[in-house]
Amino acid sequence: MNKTLLTLLTTMLIGGSALKAETPYLLNEPVDISSDFRDFTNVYFNADSLSTFDGANASGKLKFKRFVYHTRTAFNNTLAVQRPFKTIEFPENVYPVDPELPFKIEFVSPRSFRIRLETTSAPKPAQDPSLMLVKEPTRDQSWKYSRTKTGYRYQSAYGAIEISEYPWRISIYDANGKLLTKTRHYSENEETYHPNTPFSFVRRASDYSQSVAAVFSLQPGEKIFGCGESFTRMDKRGQKVTLWTDDANGTENATQYKPIPFFMSNRGYGMFMHTTSPITCDFGASFLESTDLMIGDDQLDLFVFLGQPKEILDEYTNITGKSPMPPLWSFGLWMSRITYFSQKEGYDVAAKLRENKIPSDVIHFDTGWFENDWQCDYDFAPSRFSDPKKMITDLKKQGFHISLWQLPYFIPKNKYFKEIVEKGLCVKNDKGTTPYEDAILDFSNPATREWYQAKIAKLLEMGVGAIKVDFGEAAPNKGLFASGKTGFYEHNYYPLRYNKTVAEVTQKVSGEHIIWARSAWAGSQRYPVHWGGDASNTDGAMLSTLHGGLSLGLSGFSFWSHDIGGFVLQTPEELYRRWLPFGMLTSHSRTHGTPPKEPWLYNPEFTDAFRKSVNLKYRLMPYVYAQAKDCSERGLPMLRALFVEFPDDPGAWQVEDQYMFGSDILVAPLFEKNSTGRNLYLPKGKWVDYQTGKQYESGWQSIEAGEIPVVMLVRDGAVLPHIALAQSTADMDWSKLELVTYGSGNGMAKVCLPSENILKTVTLSGKTVTANPFGNKVTFTVK
Repeated sequence: MNKTLLTLLTTMLIGGSALKAETPYLLNEPVDISSDFRDFTNVYFNADSLSTFDGANASGKLKFKRFVYHTRTAFNNTLAVQRPFKTIEFPENVYPVDPELPFKIEFVSPRSFRIRLETTSAPKPAQDPSLMLVKEPTRDQSWKYSRTKTGYRYQSAYGAIEISEYPWRISIYDANGKLLTKTRHYSENEETYHPNTPFSFVRRASDYSQSVAAVFSLQPGEKIFGCGESFTRMDKRGQKVTLWTDDANGTENATQYKPIPFFMSNRGYGMFMHTTSPITCDFGASFLESTDLMIGDDQLDLFVFLGQPKEILDEYTNITGKSPMPPLWSFGLWMSRITYFSQKEGYDVAAKLRENKIPSDVIHFDTGWFENDWQCDYDFAPSRFSDPKKMITDLKKQGFHISLWQLPYFIPKNKYFKEIVEKGLCVKNDKGTTPYEDAILDFSNPATREWYQAKIAKLLEMGVGAIKVDFGEAAPNKGLFASGKTGFYEHNYYPLRYNKTVAEVTQKVSGEHIIWARSAWAGSQRYPVHWGGDASNTDGAMLSTLHGGLSLGLSGFSFWSHDIGGFVLQTPEELYRRWLPFGMLTSHSRTHGTPPKEPWLYNPEFTDAFRKSVNLKYRLMPYVYAQAKDCSERGLPMLRALFVEFPDDPGAWQVEDQYMFGSDILVAPLFEKNSTGRNLYLPKGKWVDYQTGKQYESGWQSIEAGEIPVVMLVRDGAVLPHIALAQSTADMDWSKLELVTYGSGNGMAKVCLPSENILKTVTLSGKTVTANPFGNKVTFTVK
């Protein structure tokens, strides 16, 4: 018997697909659970009707009908279809054929509610508080309940939901009564020849575990955004997105370092899947009219938010947390490469930055500050760092903070490997040993966190400014954790635990909210900053990096950065020039990757171009800092899609290669080699070119870049605060700020002083400040 035939027969016996059997699973590949919802060996329970319901308390029991897959063949075409099925479980009459399970709605705020249901009546042990939530949400009493002919209705000032008894359905409306979306019932399969998944749950034959398919309607013209740092097209309509943290090994593929179980629709609603299990979201990829949220958990906890994008982000981050303000110095230039190996290199880079008058606030030591490159032991190599504490002190006097790389994986040669294993500080497998060759720190274990934070604290106490929280995407999906759970639930949780552990010890020692992290999950925005991973040095990688940053911003993250110029190879000079202003016009800016990254190692002309892009951000630092403060208070991203600012402009929802940097600056990077300008869309209103002063009307325009290779426009009437150029933020004089007006003369500027950290508004009348909210602390000049 040949190998192909044997594989096919084996596959048929176990109920899978031949393709699935022939495709090997590679370590830490994303877990896509969508195949469980089309497996002939599994049993499916489709939501059918309310069996009991207390309308006043919005709770009761939901009846599920049992189905299995059959085949239907017509004219040499076979389809998989679900049909009702009576149980053959033994003992008979013990297990319900069509179970009735708890279901309820919880109202969180006038704009938010929570759909909760169980897929099993088995008792659950007490759970620790969710790290994804700031705290357990309170109950809102503003929703008004009324009975309808077919069910129950709940109305708030911002929308309504209706629950139908049979067929069971939840319909969600806006304040004007427009249907936003509704759950899909299995009876709707009679309306089409193509079978599709209804609102249901699956019970796997392999282990009797359950997963939920929360299925909602998609309307014509509907667009979907979010799901974390996704590098594919921003509009997820027509895509299948697997939410499983992964070392994406780049920015031009579908996997993600930072998947976030949250999305929003242009119809005026957003959803947050409160779980750490694997999730596969099918946004009309399999069936045009359905959003299939296939959630690996055996219970559904789904938050729904109503409103425009800003309102949805505010509501979502009220629940999962808003990004606190990072320190001022973190908004400056981070100078880095992979890697600086010695104390001498640290001093040399600092000297060259100051010699070339390139402002910078951070020097980052990547994988080579240990005695053995990549072998993290939390000690500066004695052979190359004669006095690291003195170096840190000396460089800080020059305006430089030090950032240090590390990771939570320990190879067998690492001096801590044996201790970690013997003390039980690492993740285990079902044999009680390490799942991989490496020991992976188990951050669900309090003893591990204490051991690890002591190592990090020692560095912070030396004066280190930030810890690079690298990796974190490879927690074994079948590993056993101290929490009592396997990697099925702990894998996606791992980045959040990791981010939190480093951020808390940093805040304790230095009093500052700053890490530099690659992986994330819902709630990680409370521990800024995150950067975009290992981009290639190509135009396409530059564009997909922007997609990732915009999508992460649409998932509750205010602050984000990336490796300017790409990571993998030496950055071509022409690409580096175009990428620099994009990198400077994000909240945080770091040059990092394969050397050389330092501009003086290219040529004097490039050094001049590099300096101009960096100067651009340093002059704008009061605008950057004020916008950051506003974002931290309202859950907004610094790097934001156009439609966040212009939700009523249909054109703004179409644009995926431009962005708003804060509320007033529109940025259109140059993505093509040797380009000097580009076509771009300007939302409603007039716009002023930041570099040339030319004015433009809204709509599609072809605009040439200025001296700095980027198209950068300011809203008509905006007032941007500037500061005198300094070589580090520590040397800036915040008592003297310049207000630059664009277009019409009157306007307002947002200003936040680092010493006060309170956002205030400065109002102009013509060229005069009508009232100085800072009194004698600040002198404003108007230009």
